[in-house]
Amino acid sequence: MTDERPVLVATEADDLTADMVITELNRRHIPVARFDPADIGADLTVSARFGNCPAPVAGQLRTPSRTVDLARIRSVYWRRPVWPIFDHLGADDARFAAAQVRYGLGGTLYALDGPLWINHPLRNNAADYKPAQLAVARRLGLTVPPTLVTNDPDEARSFTAAHHRVIFKTLRWTPYQRDGVPVTGWADPVTAAEIDESVRTTPHLFQAVVDKVADLRVLVVGRAVFAVRIESGMLDWRRDYSALTYTVVDLPGRVEKALLACLAHFGLGSGSFDLAVGRDGDLWWLELNPNGQWGWLEEATGLAMSAAFAELLTQGEAA
Repeated sequence: MTDERPVLVATEADDLTADMVITELNRRHIPVARFDPADIGADLTVSARFGNCPAPVAGQLRTPSRTVDLARIRSVYWRRPVWPIFDHLGADDARFAAAQVRYGLGGTLYALDGPLWINHPLRNNAADYKPAQLAVARRLGLTVPPTLVTNDPDEARSFTAAHHRVIFKTLRWTPYQRDGVPVTGWADPVTAAEIDESVRTTPHLFQAVVDKVADLRVLVVGRAVFAVRIESGMLDWRRDYSALTYTVVDLPGRVEKALLACLAHFGLGSGSFDLAVGRDGDLWWLELNPNGQWGWLEEATGLAMSAAFAELLTQGEAA
């Protein structure tokens, strides 16, 4: 008998990475329901019942093409959903409406205890704190560059002066514009002379630069590990994807074990790790992106990343 339980895919309208996973699910004849919270209203409806029904949560999620029984969802791929902002409303009404969607639609989905999540958004959020990542990586035996998080300019100057080269990194990527132009937070070099009193406004992350020869992007999906060496010659390889070359590599066993343990610590089914390859061959922890991009790596290397996601979502449980 065919298992008709659907996979729920939450993402924005244009998401080629989600398309790759959905294509793999279609090949397996797994029903898929794709939605975006931004479509709440005529194109997205939720009706959930609590307390007076056999299941803890009962009801339906409806899109123009699918009706999903909330009690029969196989798994949820929480990819890149967009929450509505209601910009046609006044500021107070928009803030109120947005909160109702997050805590109504979001709360209903979070209440489901049956499906596998890749990844549960609340766990994504918990794993997205860089200071927590650094501490967990160190506890797991990974090598972590000297790092300072501070809003004290004197501490920042002292740290920067004590290390040969230092970079400033944002503690979290945030949509940002300056004079109407989008600004992206790269890993940028910083010197003690550049640090002024404005540092007091918020905590900043300063990190000693690793003397590296290459970078690694490691995607973990369940127990499947895909490691790709990235050659760029750049401090931050994200600045120019056209200049990158890729090589599929195997991780040392202890590092692979530590990355799997890191995901388990944060309760994640998948994650993208950035590591630096030192001149001596040692691997240095840089960060974890709980919901990082990987589609371009599959296209560049032929690694079966989307198939791994589809397999895990099909199983509906951790591999």
